[in-house]
Amino acid sequence: MGFANSGLDEIAGVGADPKRGGYSRHGFDRVELELREWFTEQARRRGLDVRTDRNGNLWAWWGTPGKGAIVTGSHLDSVPGGGAFDGPLGVTSALAAVDLLRDKGFQPVKPLAVLVFAEEEGGRFGVPCLGSRLLAGTIEADKARALTDLDGTTLGDAVRAAGLDPARLGRDDEALATIGTFVELHVEQGRGLIDLGAPVAVAESILAHGRWRLRFTGEGNHAGATLMGDRRDPMLPAAQTVVAVRQAAKAVPQARATVGRVLPVPGGTNVIASTVDMWLDARSPDDAGTRAVVAEIAAAAREAAAAEGCAVEITEESYGDTVVFDTALRDRLAGWLGGVPALPTGAGHDAGVLAARVPTAMLFVRNPTGISHAPAEHAERDDCAAGAVALAEVLERLAG
Repeated sequence: MGFANSGLDEIAGVGADPKRGGYSRHGFDRVELELREWFTEQARRRGLDVRTDRNGNLWAWWGTPGKGAIVTGSHLDSVPGGGAFDGPLGVTSALAAVDLLRDKGFQPVKPLAVLVFAEEEGGRFGVPCLGSRLLAGTIEADKARALTDLDGTTLGDAVRAAGLDPARLGRDDEALATIGTFVELHVEQGRGLIDLGAPVAVAESILAHGRWRLRFTGEGNHAGATLMGDRRDPMLPAAQTVVAVRQAAKAVPQARATVGRVLPVPGGTNVIASTVDMWLDARSPDDAGTRAVVAEIAAAAREAAAAEGCAVEITEESYGDTVVFDTALRDRLAGWLGGVPALPTGAGHDAGVLAARVPTAMLFVRNPTGISHAPAEHAERDDCAAGAVALAEVLERLAG
């Protein structure tokens, strides 16, 4: 059985990024829309009834949609320059699991659906798990509609261009009520299974994590004509804050903090920037630890800005508290799969958003390099097949 990989092979050329390497596939852009069409075609070939909900999430139903459904899936978008497996492996494995169950003559007693979430990575509009957040009502619809990409296109404009009504974005109690149990398969993000010698694991928890934008404002000026002592250069406190990020995270056990994106304006080589935006990703095992790291970084940013005669504005763009997956469900899955290990994860997932609303679990497929959100992300074909078989086993037991 190799559809989990053959599906990845079919979309291997879609969204390949020649500049960054890997893939750049973002919510409701041309590339992601092509992937959505691919999924719709694959689902319909299997006789699944494909529907798009009010927030742009795709549902492929095996059986009549209804309450108590067993739902599985993931996402098709990526971070800029991301790997081939993060997101799509969960989608292709779900389709592969349907094939496996069909081949053995299984007919679900409960409704079963494959779900593809919109804009999970936040690579275009800045908020991760946007489709699941809208579905669950954990982001306000007005705030979501006003989100903009780097070109100034709002989410409202993007969904309208994709044929959806932006006025309908928001919490979808009707769709949410259909989910009896949600199981997401995902490539492992980090190094755990390779050291345990296991191809598959169940998820235990997700770190408390969020994103913040820091905007440093100074005075734009000429790089050659402005003496060093006369400058209010926002790049200086921004750079000092990047260093402080590492120090603050190292001071809190198991915390992680990253600045992966910096945007100076106007961005000229011979121009002192007038503003510098930088985005902080901070995580730790609990809310208190994450908040402590961010508070320390904020204090360092304000001190550095004041010393340079600049100002800094700090905005929380998204946040999710620690997620502990349904313990009883997790243990059932682990038992069904022969006692596979349970692992925590530092990565956020749509399953983590839904966990507060419905019983939710995750399966991880071994990543031998431990690298994710980068072109070197990898999973062996045999391990992908093992993941699809494990998912099929879980779906059969839940939906039978």
